[in-house]
Formats: sequence, structure tokens, C-alpha cells
Amino acid sequence: MSRTLIIVLSFLNVIVVGTSVGVEQADEVSTYIVHIAHAHAAPPAVANTAHLVHAHYNSFLQGILPPHISEPTPKLIYTYSLAATGFAARMAKYQATHITNHPSILVIYPDERLELYTTQSPSFLGLSPSSGLVQASKGGDRGAVIAVLDTGVYPKGRRSFAADSSLPPPPRTFHGRCDSTRSFNATAYCNNKLVGAKYFYAGHEANMGHPIDERRESKSPLDTEGHGTHTASTAAGSAVPGANFVGYANGTAQGMAIHAHIATYKVCWRLDNGQGSCSSSDILAAMDEAIADRVDVISLSLGGPSGQLYQESTSIGAFNAIRAGIVVSTAAGNDGPGFRTANNLAPWVVTVGASSINRQFPALVVLGNGQSYVGTSLYTGQNTASSFIPLVYGGNAGSGSCESGRLSRNVVAGKIVLCDVGYAPQQEAAVQQAGGFGTIVPSGSNYGDFFQSSSDLFPGSTVTLANARAIYLYIISTINPVARIEFRGTVISQSPSAPRVTAFSGRGPNRFAPEILKPDMIAPGVDIIAAWTGENSPSSLSIDSRRVEFNIISGTSMACPHVSGIAAMLKVAHPSWSPSAIKSAMMTTAYNVDNGGNSIKNSVDGQAAGPFELGSGHVNPNNALDPGLVYNATTDDYITFLCSIGYTPREIAIFARDGTTTDCSSRRQNVGDLNYPAFSMVLGRNGGQVTQRRSVTNVGDNINAVYNVGSVAPPGTTLTVTPQRLAFDAQRKTLNYTITVSGGAASSGTYSWGSVSWSDGQHMVRSPIAVTWQ
Repeated sequence: MSRTLIIVLSFLNVIVVGTSVGVEQADEVSTYIVHIAHAHAAPPAVANTAHLVHAHYNSFLQGILPPHISEPTPKLIYTYSLAATGFAARMAKYQATHITNHPSILVIYPDERLELYTTQSPSFLGLSPSSGLVQASKGGDRGAVIAVLDTGVYPKGRRSFAADSSLPPPPRTFHGRCDSTRSFNATAYCNNKLVGAKYFYAGHEANMGHPIDERRESKSPLDTEGHGTHTASTAAGSAVPGANFVGYANGTAQGMAIHAHIATYKVCWRLDNGQGSCSSSDILAAMDEAIADRVDVISLSLGGPSGQLYQESTSIGAFNAIRAGIVVSTAAGNDGPGFRTANNLAPWVVTVGASSINRQFPALVVLGNGQSYVGTSLYTGQNTASSFIPLVYGGNAGSGSCESGRLSRNVVAGKIVLCDVGYAPQQEAAVQQAGGFGTIVPSGSNYGDFFQSSSDLFPGSTVTLANARAIYLYIISTINPVARIEFRGTVISQSPSAPRVTAFSGRGPNRFAPEILKPDMIAPGVDIIAAWTGENSPSSLSIDSRRVEFNIISGTSMACPHVSGIAAMLKVAHPSWSPSAIKSAMMTTAYNVDNGGNSIKNSVDGQAAGPFELGSGHVNPNNALDPGLVYNATTDDYITFLCSIGYTPREIAIFARDGTTTDCSSRRQNVGDLNYPAFSMVLGRNGGQVTQRRSVTNVGDNINAVYNVGSVAPPGTTLTVTPQRLAFDAQRKTLNYTITVSGGAASSGTYSWGSVSWSDGQHMVRSPIAVTWQ
């Protein structure tokens, strides 16, 4: 589990729902999201008047409930008109069950709780003031607005959200605003950088059953948690020289699109138990508002597994955002390293996995026997390097996991304590409480060589599990075990190689459609420094009294806004490009070699990473500016995709929203024929042959460009590309080709990968090919 999940939100159980709602308790009242047929939508005459739209859907709901089950009276909490067609309402389960099969209801499902998936990265990505993309887009300052749906924003005293005199106002097409409350002074906080700040809480309050306790959390756009401030500043924060976290990562902190505008939509809140909650009904309402505000990019560092795409509010809302020309960037989730763990799998969104960068914060653990092990730490304070300290295992002191109140002071006092896997700052606090001197904490049991830093309160080092085991063996085999921890500060280094795919990053294949490769790409997501709230400590622990302007955290939540900012700059540089073209440009120009010139590795085992781990590769912003060719796809193409995966006309109508009935019989197409910038093919146990079709559009300066193919067949297969040459001209700007993969029998569950690349001598347009034997 990544650190972001631990300190920001614990993993939330997401309700997986079917097409109907089962009856369990007749009087149980819950929130349901209801998608209705276009014919029953609010009429255009009232569409722009909120209370009339509310009245329309309230009347509609009352009209389809017979008198004998009209109590308790359902209560509407949201209406949707752009991201979806329908509403969210509180009602009894038996009422929801009754209307499930009503002809006017396309689908109804319970409100879900989604989770948040929680400087050097701009330079690591090659984004300097003189770089191609920054120059072409002027850092996004021609009017790009990035909508960040998260925990809000904390602009008070945060230089990342300051607007200098060179930043123009948002475009006239932007219709957003900043909402003022007692704790959020829009006049003081909003400017040409932060141009929008709204908050959505009705679904969260309904699910809690009571109003938000404003003594604990601000009922406003103000971020009291930190995650939203971090992601917003990563996407488009202003440049801040001299930024650091308690002395670590000192330098200029800046977002990707430093001159783009930020509009924040607070959709994530705290439950009574302190855990976080992002309700689907609130998220869908915010997406509805962002579309109405006419933003350019929506950044979603949140998600969760879902039963089907038509039951996933973020996918439905994103479909309609794409229809409006908005790029939607999402996080792949932190459930890796297993396969089929990626989330946000709709082909119309950009799904971003997480990678490491070439910056470390080494903390060397030196044992009395002379052995040493490199870990990581963000501790600032007394260094233990000058002398050895007695060393003990937490399990021999009352708690292997170093739980608060369970460690024996008699055993721990004055010693360094080796703990089991856990959240380092919390374990450090427990050791400190018991009089200990420091801690050693292992990373996750399936993380291999991967570890990430924590905002340490106490001398400590996070090491790999293998190294922790070696330290444990030293403890039990030595009469007086001792150790010291040497804190080496901030190190920029070629070793270990970077980027690497992080252990926690969600992996493919795609659970909905294995023919659509996910994730799409990877971006920096480990130890990222960005702005932080003044209302929460960097460790999110109540005993931590520190307040910082910047924090260092990890997660695919951090990778997503990197791509959001890059997409905003591409949209400014190429205003005529569709969201799919922008996505294609980033995917086909992504790189697959590390800073040592070798294949990007998987940080779990150090082996070369494949497409199910890194997608098309690591995002390369400057190359994406001029990709040569792009794979375009329209919402109509995505409708055909929905037909191809077996969705019914009623299920497709949830996305289409225009009242037309989709005739899938006239849209016969294989799932893998969606015009996607990557290939994923599924062979049977005994092998077989698969053909997929693509179209590419020439967007380069040379309208008469000629591209020749190069290919690498996935091991165990033969690969045929037809034709082998694409000659474009003024009349033929878009050309078609096919690839055919043939393979023999292979072991169940295995996969291999190759690639197909088109080159005109100036551009290299690469698409990965993943082949899976079922």
C-alpha cells in the first residue's frame, strides 16, 4: 500500500453493485444515483433554473412511486444535466428496488465511497522555461483551466497559488467562480492563478446521516487535509524558489503548467472515524459543474473498483466531459503490484501509473557487525551516525508492529526498534512514547526493492523487507545487537536507475476490456514535493504539531496531476486537437528506457517492466508537442466500443444522453478495433490469431510525410503489419493499417510484449503490443 493511502485515507470498501438493488431492510434509507431516459430529462425551458430542474425531478420521482410506498418521502440532493442525466436522492431501499425496472430508469445504484490515491519532477521531465512544450504553450498561460476534484485547496500563505503580474485572467469562456464562506475568503484567496473554488458535500452528509462537524473540518473549499492542495500545485502551481520540506528537496517547486489556471472542486471529506470519503454523488455533481464552467482539463486523483462502466459515475461524467472537449486525467490507483489492479479503466480517460524519479533521501542503517543497508528517511534532527545504539525487535518488546501503548518501556528505552510493516510516523510515535531512540521499518511485504519516504517525526529509516529480515537475523543471533542510522540528506543520483514503475502502482490487464491497454502511461509519483495545507500536519497524525508549506508524499495521486498539467499545455499549444489526440500524443511519444539507457524496470523485482505496468511508457512532455501522427477517437467511436463489449442500448443511453437508441447491430466491431494508441491482444490457451485495425492522422508540418513501419513481435508470436508504408498528402491526412499477431500455445496466464513504430525520419510513433494467453 502506498504512503498516500495510509496517511490520507485508509482503503475504503467500495460497494460493487449490479443492475438492480436488492431488498434487505425495508426501512433502510440510503443515497442512490439514478440515471433516467432522455425523454424524462428536465426540459430545455427549465434547464438553466436550478429550483425548476429540482422540482421537475422531484415530481418525476414521486410520479413513479405508487402511493403505498411513497413514505418516507424521497429527498433529492443533486440533479445532473451535463455529466449525466438524472439525480441523486435519499430513499428507502424498497423504493429504490421498486423503480429499478421502471422503463424510464436506465440504471440506479447506491452512492459509492471512492478513495484518494495518495521540486525535482519538472526537471526530470525536461520542463525548463526554454523547453519546447513550455515555449509553445507559454506554460499554459493562454487560458488553460485545470479542474482539480479533490479535498479542496489551501491558498493562505501558499506561494504556489500566488499570481504574478504576467499571468493573464482566465479565458472569457470560463464560467467558474470562487465561493466564499466564513473560512474561505474568495476575495483574498482567488486571483488569476486560483480562478475557481467550489465545494460539494450533500452526498457525504447524507451518507453520514448528519451535517459536517465544522469544528473538525471546514465546510468550504478550504483544504484541511492536504491532498487537494498537493495535487493542485503539482498540476499548475506557480514557481516557488527555495521550497523544501524540513530541509529536504530544496529547490524551486513548481507545477507542470506554471501559467495555467486552477479551479478546485472539493468533493472529499472526513467520516466520523477520521477516514476520508469521496462520494460518487458529490463527484458527479462536481463534474457536472466543471463541464458547465467550461474547464479544459479535469484531474481526478481518486477512484475505486466498480462492477461496470455504466455503474461508475466518474466514467459516465468523464464520457460527457470528453464530449465537451475536456481532457480527463485519472490515477491508476495504489493497489499494485498484482495484475488487474488498475482502476479508472474507461478508454476515454487518461489512466496514469506512478514512477520514481532520480532523487532519493537515503538513511543508511549500519549494524554492529559491519553490514549496512540503505533505506530512506525525511527525518531532520539528531543524527545517530556518531555512535552505535542498542537495537531491539518490537516483537520482543510487546508489539512487532510497534503499536502505541503496547511497547515495554523497560525494553525499548534508549534503543533503536525494528518494527514490522506499518506506517512509519505512527510507529515512530509509539517508539518515542515508550522512550525509544529510533526506528527501522520495512516496506510492504510484496514491494521487493521498493520503498518510499515518510514525513518522519523521529530518527528512523524505511528499508526493504529483505533488509529488515537481515537486520532481524542479526538481532536474534547477537548478544548485544547495536546499530546507527546515517541520514544523507537529498541525493540526486543515476543509481538506482530511474524511472522505475512503483510497487503500489495499479496494473493491467483491463478488467472491463482486456483488449484496451491500461494504464496508459506512467509519470512521477514517488516522493513528490508540492504545497500542503496549514490545517494538517505532514504526517496527518494528531501528535504531529508541525505545519509546513510543502510536503513530500507518494501515490498515483501524485502522478495524475503531472499528466493533467502536461495535457493543459498541449491543449494550449494545439487548441484544435481533441482529447483523444492529446492522449495519443502523450502515449506514442512516451519513452521506455531509464537514465542508464536500459529498459525501464519494475521496482518490485528489478526486471524490465511490461505494458501492463507502464502502459505505453513514461510521459515525455516535449516530444508530445510534435508526435507526427495521432490516433483520433470520437464519442461515437466509444459508443461503438460499448456495443462491442456487450452493453445494451439502455446501458449505452446512460452515456449517450441524447435520446437516440443505439443500434449495435449496425456497429459490428471487435473490441480491439477501437482506435487506441496501444494494442492488447488475447489469445486462447492453445494460441490463435488476432487482427486489430487502426487509423492514424498526420499532424506534422510535412503534409506529404511518408512513414515506414518497424516492429518487434512479442516473443512466442509472429507479427504482420499491413501496409508497411503510409504516404500522406493534402487529401489523405488519415490512413489505415492493420496488425495481425499469431501465436502458438503458451502457459495459462502468461503474457509477452512487443511494439509497432512508424517513422518518417523525424518522428517515431510507437505503440506497445501486449499479448495475453488466457
